[in-house]
Amino acid sequence: MSRGVMLMSGGIDSPVSLYYLLRQGHEMITVHMDNRPFTDDSPLEKVVDHLQVLRERFHQPIPLYVLPHGPTQIALMRNTDRHVGCVLCRRFMWRSAERIAERENATFLATGESLGQVASQTLSNMRSATSSVRLPIVRPLIGFDKIEIETVAKEIDTYEISTRPGLCCQAVPDKPATRSNLVQIRGEEERIDVDDLIEECIRKAVVM
Repeated sequence: MSRGVMLMSGGIDSPVSLYYLLRQGHEMITVHMDNRPFTDDSPLEKVVDHLQVLRERFHQPIPLYVLPHGPTQIALMRNTDRHVGCVLCRRFMWRSAERIAERENATFLATGESLGQVASQTLSNMRSATSSVRLPIVRPLIGFDKIEIETVAKEIDTYEISTRPGLCCQAVPDKPATRSNLVQIRGEEERIDVDDLIEECIRKAVVM
């Protein structure tokens, strides 16, 4: 099977998505975008515990890259249209994950996204976000509803970890756009130094 890079948030969806990919026999590397100071320690702690559960279940190592995402969030908040902040954020996440994939000789990226649960998961915003990378993106949960995902999470012992108390991302705009277009998004990115922010993020990555 092939090797992939999975974005891990600490929520309910991403460990379930990772579970399905591991069950299919794929070798997975994981990436957590550390949003501090716009959140607390809980998302990273949840990701670490999710991976411990899945490592024990599948009896294999699952590397975790922790990338500092706070400086990027600050740059986006200061210089770009807040309404499309979630889409811009996702584009940075995908670019960073692709850089890790290049380092690890991975051939695909993966996520726990399913359609329509949050603003960044509308078809329009997914297209805008994922156009920033070249590697194919796998979404094992794309057709699942919330109840189906929660049921699997409980079966694989990740649900209680995901639902522990924690601070939600404080960088989310009050009224995030549910539709976006690439002309607008690329125009917003011209206001910041995209390459420099990603280079700094990758340079400060920590492997756990």
